[in-house]
Amino acid sequence: MTTDHNAQFAVGTETVDYEVMHGTEGPSVVNIASFYKDTGMFTYDPGFTSTASCESKITYIDGDAGVLLYRGYPIEQIAEQGDFLETCYLLLYGELPTFQQHQEFVKSVTYHTMIHEQMNRFYAGFRRDAHPMAIMTGCVGALSAFYHDSTDISDPHQRMIASIRMIAKMPTIAAWAFKYSIGQPFVYPRNDLDFSANFLRMCFSVPCEEYKVNPVLARAMDRIFILHADHEQNASTSTVRLAGSSGANPFACIAAGIACLWGPAHGGANEAALNMLEQIGSADRIPEFIDRAKDKNDPFRLMGFGHRVYKNYDPRARIMQKTCHEVLAELGIKDDPLLEVAMELEKLALHDEYFVEKKLYPNIDFYSGITLRALGFPTTMFTVLFALARTVGWIAQWKEMVEDPSQKIGRPRQLYTGAKRRDYLPSAQRG
Repeated sequence: MTTDHNAQFAVGTETVDYEVMHGTEGPSVVNIASFYKDTGMFTYDPGFTSTASCESKITYIDGDAGVLLYRGYPIEQIAEQGDFLETCYLLLYGELPTFQQHQEFVKSVTYHTMIHEQMNRFYAGFRRDAHPMAIMTGCVGALSAFYHDSTDISDPHQRMIASIRMIAKMPTIAAWAFKYSIGQPFVYPRNDLDFSANFLRMCFSVPCEEYKVNPVLARAMDRIFILHADHEQNASTSTVRLAGSSGANPFACIAAGIACLWGPAHGGANEAALNMLEQIGSADRIPEFIDRAKDKNDPFRLMGFGHRVYKNYDPRARIMQKTCHEVLAELGIKDDPLLEVAMELEKLALHDEYFVEKKLYPNIDFYSGITLRALGFPTTMFTVLFALARTVGWIAQWKEMVEDPSQKIGRPRQLYTGAKRRDYLPSAQRG
């Protein structure tokens, strides 16, 4: 990072000079940390869309160019050539692992996949029809009650153990939330399976028969995890960082991130995209819905198109599209009506002046919902899978924040528009 002093703000008759900070990629930022002290005013930025809340070395997005980098590596290369645990190592430690480091990391994660047996009873406390995300939020927060030896955030060793535990135990917690929601017995993890194969087995096997993991489906699941592993300072990641800035234990921070991810504008977008395709129903009705999407007076929106950050084709969407085709072909689903609608909708939207002008390109949610449904997951599990994958990103961001000496407890300010100061009156004197 480099700096210079060339940003000036004229405030009344005064001119204040501020430091401009330049990162390795992306826009420079103006350091306004002393703005209130210098001027007596705050800046106003709803949604923090023009505010950098931290310095980070983990993920970089160029929304205009359609670029996503994990530690400098393009997402396309990682998803095509790497695996999820290798990606976890990269996000946590900054470099791709050597063969030996990879083997040791995989072993560490594999041998932490079981969760405390008393957690069984915790699941039983939920209603049988509880949403899996409600179960996830509660169970992850409860981990701090079981693993006291990794909650001291000032201890680097405990931070490392907590990181491994979260990555390792999340698939088990997620799979058990799924099993509980459908009334099937819990399936314990097996150390002879890789991360994604293990997860699929815990979700779909039953005690009464042998379950054989399909390698094509396991690879697809692994790729989905890679694509969702991190995405810079989004709402849930910012929530994890904000919770962590208070010194909260890592399990509580991740639970906060899961709660934020549950929102339909964030983690629930792929479910919304699938519901939209089902609403359209058939390819011949697409023009009708495109016309509705253009109508400002119609509340209908094309879900799965456009992105808060990407103003170009979401690089993850191309990989997800390919993965979707591979899964459908492997399962023999040749004539999926939703896929037909999705393909035709993408084709029309990409050639329609309205969408081209507004740069409403398909995003990852457009294809991931179809893929997850084909794998056998109900829509209630879509956000759970998102949380499972994003855990490593949250942990990496939390770890980076804790180890950054410049970070302070988060404390956004406000523009107050409420009542001015007034005096309290006893009830008998109020008119």
